[in-house]
Formats: sequence, C-alpha cells, structure tokens
Amino acid sequence: MSLTKRIIPCLDVKDGAVVKGVRFLDLKDVGSPPAMAEEYERQGADEIVFLDISASVEGRRTLLGVVEETAKRLFVPLTVGGGIRETADVRAALNAGADKVSINTVAVQRPEIISECAKDFGSQCVVVAIDAKRRAGGWTVYTHGGRRDAQLDMVRWAKRVEELGAGEILLTSMDADGTKDGYDIAMTRAVADAVSIPVIASGGCGSPRHILEVLRETKAEAALAASIFHYGEWTVGDVKEYLRRNGVEVR
Repeated sequence: MSLTKRIIPCLDVKDGAVVKGVRFLDLKDVGSPPAMAEEYERQGADEIVFLDISASVEGRRTLLGVVEETAKRLFVPLTVGGGIRETADVRAALNAGADKVSINTVAVQRPEIISECAKDFGSQCVVVAIDAKRRAGGWTVYTHGGRRDAQLDMVRWAKRVEELGAGEILLTSMDADGTKDGYDIAMTRAVADAVSIPVIASGGCGSPRHILEVLRETKAEAALAASIFHYGEWTVGDVKEYLRRNGVEVR
C-alpha cells in the first residue's frame, strides 16, 4: 500500500450544480462542478470525485456533458459515479474524461458488473462506493443514494467487492455524512482491515484534525471531504500542510 495519503474533494452534483446536505438530506446548491474542480486542483487536490447523486433515484444516466466540461479543466484523476447501470455507461463516462468510475446501486443489484468492468477497463478504473449505516453489531449497506437498505453486511460486502475485481472502495458513513463531527473511525477501520485494496474514508469531515485521525487510526489510504472545502473554511493546501506537520506523508 502507498505510504503517501491522498486528499480528495468531493462534488455531489444534482441538476448540474454541486450540492451539500446532512445525512444525504437538506441539499443546498454550492456552486458549479467545473469551476470548483479546477479550484481544488489549483489548491493541490490529488483527485476529484464527481457523484451525480440523484441519477440512480431518478433512473437516468450520469450528466455526461457536465462530466466532460469538468474533465477538460483537470490534470488530476477524476472519478465519476451516479446513474451507472451497465458497462456501456462506464465506457461513456471514461470517454467523457473520467479516469475511474464509481458504482454502488448496480454493484449490489448485479455484482458481476464489477468483474465485467475490471475485465473490460482494468481494476484501476473500478471504484465501488459503499454507503453504510450503523446497526446492532455492525453496519448495513444502503443503495439508491442512501434511500434503500440493501440488507447486506458492510464488511462482508467489502470483501466480496475486492474478490470481484474492484480496484478501490469509497466508504461513506451515512450517520456521519455532513455532520462535521468526524469520520466513523470504527467503520473505516473495519473495512480497511478486511481488504487489501485502497479504501477512501468519507462522511463527517469537519476539520483537518478529523482527516488526521482517520488517516492515522485506520489503514485508509485517502480521505474524501466536501463541506470544509466548499465553504472555504480550509483549502486542500491547508489540510496537507497540517498533515505534514503532524507526521502524515501526503503528495
């Protein structure tokens, strides 16, 4: 596993605009995806994640025009997710400029798509997003933008995803999402200890200290954040400087 940790701003996109909410609800418009992605790269982001969060619920494809416009402005890798239902959608997202594609709902509904994508495009392109909530004795996986309980144990699912050929897991705590109270350390540790592919921690970041905690206390290789960057409280550069001062290697 890589020693240097990655800092990844996340753009949750709805109707072509970047939005932010709390626990996947109460979404507010915070800006334009291409402009925000370009600014985060300027600040030193290692990657950008672009999630069309309403595509699966609305039963439509990802907004490829917005993806294309965003990708055109970037040199760092762009991961795109939301509304991916078949390998043709993955190909379309990659053709629009994505470097990796994130799948969640379709992976749960039809797990073999993970293997198909790994075979057709390479494991390095395949990110499986796992949205999970705490329940007695562990965590359960949710699909459809956090609206449906898939009745799947999170750790078991993470192991299966790796076996099927995923190159990376984007792990979001729905309980922590948007609260700015910190990542779910126990949840992140449970998945990062169970798999050997990189895990991106997501959900709950409110300060550079939270990023330091999750990268120090778990085997996560990257931390994804939105609110602290979207509202200008911290830049990516500020976060990286803080991590360096506290002994965490970043790019």
